[in-house]
Amino acid sequence: MSGRAQLMWDEAVTGYDFGPGHPMDPVRLALTRGLVGALGLDREVEVVAARAAGESTLRLVHREDYIDAVRAASADPGSADVSYGLGTVDDPAFAGMHEVSALIAGQSVGAAEAVWREDALHAVNFAGGLHHAMPGAASGFCVYNDAALAIARLLELGAERVAYVDVDVHHGDGVQAAFWEDPRVLTISLHEHPRSLFPQTGWPEETGADCAEGSAVNVALPPGTGDAGWVRAFHAVVPELIADFRPQVLVTQHGADTHFEDPLAHLAVSLDAQRAVQVACHDLAHEYAEGRWVALGGGGYAVVDVVPRSWTHLVGIAAGRPVEPETVVPEGWRQEVFARTRQLGPMRMTDGRWPVSWASWEAGYDPADRLDQAVVATRRAVFPLRGLLA
Repeated sequence: MSGRAQLMWDEAVTGYDFGPGHPMDPVRLALTRGLVGALGLDREVEVVAARAAGESTLRLVHREDYIDAVRAASADPGSADVSYGLGTVDDPAFAGMHEVSALIAGQSVGAAEAVWREDALHAVNFAGGLHHAMPGAASGFCVYNDAALAIARLLELGAERVAYVDVDVHHGDGVQAAFWEDPRVLTISLHEHPRSLFPQTGWPEETGADCAEGSAVNVALPPGTGDAGWVRAFHAVVPELIADFRPQVLVTQHGADTHFEDPLAHLAVSLDAQRAVQVACHDLAHEYAEGRWVALGGGGYAVVDVVPRSWTHLVGIAAGRPVEPETVVPEGWRQEVFARTRQLGPMRMTDGRWPVSWASWEAGYDPADRLDQAVVATRRAVFPLRGLLA
């Protein structure tokens, strides 16, 4: 194994553009790639542009009639069929939609192939993580589910155990749905409680089909959860399950929309806590999956101040050159931010909360704490199904 990390990047992914005013602004991708370069991280990784996912690959997860509907809407946006989730407010059709969606999917599939075939130890596709797309419908700004496609490709290549950890503020519903009946895939999602946020799924009681009980794990966090609670919840659930499952590959989704500045959700997590969980995922991959790690982006709608810094930290961690939180953001990149957005870019690679302070689960459960109640609900729902103590 080379041990070198791969960064999956093709400039054309910035064509994933739902139009002016849509929260999923592709400038977040361009700015992230720019910051990665400004900090010299692209010299520490192999930058690779994979091919777009072809029909046979897309069909590992998506129905043929849905792919046909995406193709049709891509060629003629005015003909989009809303029964497939296309042409909606969340997922407006645009010219070339199929091609760029397949290209993003191809980067995640390529990342999975590189890690499985030992061309790289870690691979990052921050343009990916489009976790809401269903087998037969677009949903939540997501057309093709690249995360599920990457996992399906790993299974096709012979993987017997793949773990997926999703720390986006929204439930990873599409990935869960894709593998609901497959005990070879453990899906873990930490997200804002479905009572208060799209897609209104991800309850602790969602634990997988009868033939795969305990393969789906959901931690529904109360609105307002901050750094200490978010990191505590992660460590109270994820490491123990990963240790039990012992995946051959760890696939993680790092939506940056848990951040307190994000306009579409209600958690209060800092960039520094996001970095801490990225480090934890990297460490889990090394401890239990021989280092095989596929890391994806996801949501994130504070497109200047948060997303580029968060995902640049992710690239640095994967590259083996973590960016120190106090690092000054290069002035050249800040000028690029202003030229593109007329906004002022952040000054440092931190929100000033590093190191992140949190209490371990073993330090004591407070039955009156809503965060601890959420964690206990998950542990009681899932852990006994896996033969673990709740």
